[in-house]
Amino acid sequence: MSTLFEKHQDTLKSALNAIQTRDYWSPYSENPSPRAYGETANADGEAAFKAHLNGAFSLDMPGIVGEAGAEVSPYGIDLNVKYPLVDLDVLLPEMESARQAWRDQGADGRAAVCLEILERLNKRSFEIAYAVMHTSGQGFMMAFQAGGPHAQDRGLEAVAYGYSAMTHTPGAATWTKPQGKHDPLVLEKKFTTVGRGIGLVIGCSTFPTWNTYPGMFADLITGNPVIVKPHPAAILPAAISVQIAQDVLKEHGLPPHIVSLVIDEDAAKPGTAELAKRDEIKLIDFTGNTAFGDWLEQNCTQAQVYTEKAGVNTIVIDSTDDYKGMLRNLAFTLSLYSGQMCTTPQDIFVPKGGIETDAGHKSFDDVAADLGMAITKFLSDPERAAMVLGAIQADATAARVDGSNKLGTVVRESDVVEHPHFPNARMRSPLLMSIDAADEATYMQELFGPISFVVKADDTNHAIELARRAVKAHGAITMGCYSSSDAVLDQIEDAALDAGVALSCNLTGGIFVNQSAAYSDFHATGANPAANACLSDLAYVANRFRVVQSRRHPKG
Repeated sequence: MSTLFEKHQDTLKSALNAIQTRDYWSPYSENPSPRAYGETANADGEAAFKAHLNGAFSLDMPGIVGEAGAEVSPYGIDLNVKYPLVDLDVLLPEMESARQAWRDQGADGRAAVCLEILERLNKRSFEIAYAVMHTSGQGFMMAFQAGGPHAQDRGLEAVAYGYSAMTHTPGAATWTKPQGKHDPLVLEKKFTTVGRGIGLVIGCSTFPTWNTYPGMFADLITGNPVIVKPHPAAILPAAISVQIAQDVLKEHGLPPHIVSLVIDEDAAKPGTAELAKRDEIKLIDFTGNTAFGDWLEQNCTQAQVYTEKAGVNTIVIDSTDDYKGMLRNLAFTLSLYSGQMCTTPQDIFVPKGGIETDAGHKSFDDVAADLGMAITKFLSDPERAAMVLGAIQADATAARVDGSNKLGTVVRESDVVEHPHFPNARMRSPLLMSIDAADEATYMQELFGPISFVVKADDTNHAIELARRAVKAHGAITMGCYSSSDAVLDQIEDAALDAGVALSCNLTGGIFVNQSAAYSDFHATGANPAANACLSDLAYVANRFRVVQSRRHPKG
């Protein structure tokens, strides 16, 4: 394994440096260009994706007893891919048996295998992008970036944190205790990192790789076999990822089922809860709805549970010296992937007396109306709209959008958008409503999808307090602020620190509040109800392993 470690050593060193400096770095190009991936990469990836359709997907796991799968693309295509079903009473003991071989690779050996898996995932980024697109509904460019290189970055980030945590303790040491006139006491001590057990990574339908790779690679680097349990609507990206991991493991003489895939026989009768409560499962990573995340935390006491759940993300607008830039930035932010991101703002707090801008004073109604018009202008080009909006992943989300326009005063109605290339795509544009701050029961609940409120606050202080309260009571991944006043920026930063939420201020260019950069931005904090963990930090990896020591007197 030393040769493989040498192959990837520079990448690992760079990743370790990046998580210390927090500056931009990535070994994986986010540009889907022939220059980065080869002249035929796109065509080859699309062909590989299509080759999966209407077929049986092969994986190497003990206990295969049948097949299942019923994914339908939000773009209107029946994928009809069948995946292996496994008998857990056969698979789990075999995975437990494989722990020793994986443990014995040591930190360097496991890091080498993980980095090889990530390199091969990167080479198949186009294939994975089409799989992400046609399960999640993301537009192709987002599916390529978020489902490919950005997801791979988050996986590598977890490897770097895990490696850093494990190598904090030396593998061996000589302990010498002086005894005055007598010979010193001497012991040779050995310290071995041992994983806690089998990990379970429960995937979501909207980001089937981006939200899966951190837990998957955090488990692997720290010595744990891992089961990937994808959402039944988004199996293919996970299956491709598991297949690649199994290929690398087999090539290096390791049991392929160190990484395994478990799916539901019947999507209408999910078995995730039953699997999560099994004694063999010692680590659980989950991204999804609050109710099930809370259930996992409360009921799976045999496991260490990491959750990212729902929340109410907020923006406070006090003032701005770039009114048009603010509107453009927010229009893109609210449109991106039709608001189906855990980081998309839902509540935009604006003082009822309006705001001061470089374009003069703007009333509350002006801000709301101008934002609605900015969204409409941004989506006026059908090709751009299709690429940015993508498709609505679930029928329930589309129904929620269609049924929410009576919750406030409609500023911009949600349209049923026609995709220029997929006539059966399920698409909706953002719904924007205004509402009074007193109606907290309406806007303080999470409404997943392209649904946002412009909330009329008494003043900026009231707006900041409402944003703080939303995060502390309901959780949030992001908070944003627009202000020309340093005092206000300091005030809202204090509110964000108190509430435990990431803050972005005065974004008017090519950076958006609902995007985060691996190695630099911490995704979620674990400090408010939206998540009990952060992607990624040392706390995310350090409790996935233990250091077990042995000691003996030296020979001679």
